[in-house]
Amino acid sequence: MTADRGTLPGSHQHAPDGQPAAAEPAGDAAASRRRDIGPETLRRVERSASALATRAIAAMDARLSWFRALSAEQRSWVTLVAQAGIAGYVSWLDGSPTARLTEQVFGAAPRRLLRQVTFRRTVELVRLSISVADEHIPALGDSPAERAALADTLLRYSREIAFAAAGLYAAAAETRGAWDARIAAAIVDGLVRGQDPEELASHAAALSWDSTAPAVVLVGAAPPGDPQAAVDAVDEYSRAGRPALAGVHGTRLVVLLSSVPGSHGATDRGSAPDEQLLRLFGPGPVVIGPAAAGMAGAVHSATEALAGLAVVAARPDAPRLIAADALMAERVVAGDGAAAEQLRQLMAPLETAGSPLLPTLRSYLDHAGALEPAARTLFVHPNTMRYRLRRVAELTGLDPWDARDQFTLRIALVLGSLPAGAVQGS
Repeated sequence: MTADRGTLPGSHQHAPDGQPAAAEPAGDAAASRRRDIGPETLRRVERSASALATRAIAAMDARLSWFRALSAEQRSWVTLVAQAGIAGYVSWLDGSPTARLTEQVFGAAPRRLLRQVTFRRTVELVRLSISVADEHIPALGDSPAERAALADTLLRYSREIAFAAAGLYAAAAETRGAWDARIAAAIVDGLVRGQDPEELASHAAALSWDSTAPAVVLVGAAPPGDPQAAVDAVDEYSRAGRPALAGVHGTRLVVLLSSVPGSHGATDRGSAPDEQLLRLFGPGPVVIGPAAAGMAGAVHSATEALAGLAVVAARPDAPRLIAADALMAERVVAGDGAAAEQLRQLMAPLETAGSPLLPTLRSYLDHAGALEPAARTLFVHPNTMRYRLRRVAELTGLDPWDARDQFTLRIALVLGSLPAGAVQGS
């Protein structure tokens, strides 16, 4: 039984009563494919495989600019695939099943070639190789019937090769997607645990993550429902052009965000993501760590963000997005030694400023932010107090006129009065 040229290989043939016919045995399939093609012609086709592959590679080199840019190793693998593809035509005529055909043709190259040569380009290679074969193989027939049979079977073979390539790339994409997801989860888990930055950078390189670009870590409540759905939502956000990796740890959603633009008004410390990303978190504040380059910076950003999230409940008025260093005072009260040391160091510029900034700040805070009583205590004009307090704001980044920053400055003053190492956990 010969196959109709309009019927794709593998499609059902129907018996007269409308029921699907039994699958054609392999021997019958081979006989169907080889019909009108003599054994001598088949041997000539087999012997011509190497020369045809060489012609196909020459055509690729002449017509495909991206092929010329491949490395010598990559070109050698493509050459092997082209040669196996043409040789596979003879095996296919002998009744080789599609599964064996896929392994014979594409198994000649390493799996990493699938990353280096896209499916679209593979289709170009297959089309060009079959075009070269179509120009030369039918001419190897001894009779018009053989030449027609060779042309007909080449068309059907090219379809099977195309379907085999599509299946191979689909399977590779599924495997690669699962593998990439495991790597991303390992990176986020490493950030939470404070893993060695060099190990994290090695994992990130497998995902083509740019470790030199600024990155921040955001931590907030995970949305209700399936944790994987939250991770998938961040992945979809990342594919829109904002590189991001995510993981759910307990009730927390942790996101590493690369190349973040400037603040959108949520905070003047660090860099803020857009509202689209914030909507992927669950209810409550989202804490953002400081921006820094490299995985060492990402680990520090994660540490700060997680520490901030642990105390953000002490800020009932916290905005949706809040910087970790805006929660320093709460962290100190909760016994965070690292935050205490940072606030203690905040007073160092005031000590070395060469003017009585520390006494000015202390008197101002002791009088609950009342400027004139504080000025009278120091025997200075209120304008002098204003000037000194502006200097305090410049040197510390905290606003003495803001109630929240007054609270932080008060704690920093206490810590600054203590000797280095006096704070537990610092």
